[in-house]
Amino acid sequence: FLTFNSGMAVYRSNGDLGAICFVGFSYLDLVLLLFCLSWYERTPPESPQREHLKMAVWLLTTMLTAAFSYKVAAIMPFPVQVLVWIMASVTILGGFYAFFLHREGTKA
Repeated sequence: FLTFNSGMAVYRSNGDLGAICFVGFSYLDLVLLLFCLSWYERTPPESPQREHLKMAVWLLTTMLTAAFSYKVAAIMPFPVQVLVWIMASVTILGGFYAFFLHREGTKA
């Protein structure tokens, strides 16, 4: 489904190189993200490889968030552009906090 939709988006781009690059980047990013998530879920919890995969997942989601924010902000008026980038930043920083800084407390 993702491949078909990406192919249709490239076909409809009418040769717009920027649109083709955006679709290609988004497609590759999503495929890598799904691969890394699958690999992360199959990795034993005590494996040091899990931390590397967690970093890869966060980086891939960060790049995807930034790419979509860039596309959305480009068609919005300036005050909304600021809001889009603030929301993207909060999402990225919240993901970083949830993935790497937050530790669940022990229940008494």
